[in-house]
Amino acid sequence: MGEVLEVPAIWIQAAGCTGCSISILNADYPNIKNLLIDEVLPKKHINLRFHPNIMAGQGEAILEVLKETSTEKKGKYLLIIEGAVPTKDNGIYGVIGEREGKPITMLEWIRELSASAMAVAALGSCATFGGIPKARPNPTGCKSVGEILEEYGIKTPYVNIPGCPPHPDWFVGTLASILLMGLPREEDLDELRRPKLFFSQTIHENCPRRAYYDERKFAKKFGEPGCLYELGCRGPVTYSDCPVRMWNGRVNWCVGSGATCIGCCSEGFLDEISPIYVKLEEAEFPKEV
Repeated sequence: MGEVLEVPAIWIQAAGCTGCSISILNADYPNIKNLLIDEVLPKKHINLRFHPNIMAGQGEAILEVLKETSTEKKGKYLLIIEGAVPTKDNGIYGVIGEREGKPITMLEWIRELSASAMAVAALGSCATFGGIPKARPNPTGCKSVGEILEEYGIKTPYVNIPGCPPHPDWFVGTLASILLMGLPREEDLDELRRPKLFFSQTIHENCPRRAYYDERKFAKKFGEPGCLYELGCRGPVTYSDCPVRMWNGRVNWCVGSGATCIGCCSEGFLDEISPIYVKLEEAEFPKEV
């Protein structure tokens, strides 16, 4: 039996609904037990040290784990950030614990932990692009993780895994790729730092209703056969592999259940693609579609 490499990981939740955590906890292959207890890859094990929903510890003791990891494992741990980052009024609208009787903002934690991490994974549409917390009027001044890293000159490599919520495979696959082959190369990511493995084609390209679009047969109301384009489907401008991967144990997905794609993996989610149930202009389609 050889030595198993323990890879420390910290999962921080900022401004969000916790839906990203729920989605990842529903991973099916490997499942969450395999991820947390077993070796993800031969001789490599994820040591999840901090997760607000599933850790048993609480209070000052668990905050010490954050501090110890950032100092003793500097440059060797993964930082996973779920949720957008409140920045207005020095970030006081989102805090995690206290230091010397004063609240520690999410912004402070993310700046501190990002700077000493091996890599950062921004998980979910709120962390990657701001999502709903950043939508107008954005009263807490929420920003994406990438904006925070850029604003404070933090050079730690990071990858964006969008989705509201993200598919478990997108997270697990990215994690396994980092453990197997190291940090993603620039050519492995698109211009928005999303892994091309999962986000290189539009929903429209692989949609089972695509033939309806090509024949100009459009549904006029929900429940009808036909392409959902005129009902506001954002599949033509949204890059993800939902149609081929599907959700909930590969049972179904949004368009498969009769709903439109709401473009949750897009940079413009939510403000720029709203109102959701209004038809796109074809001029907005990517040229290659």
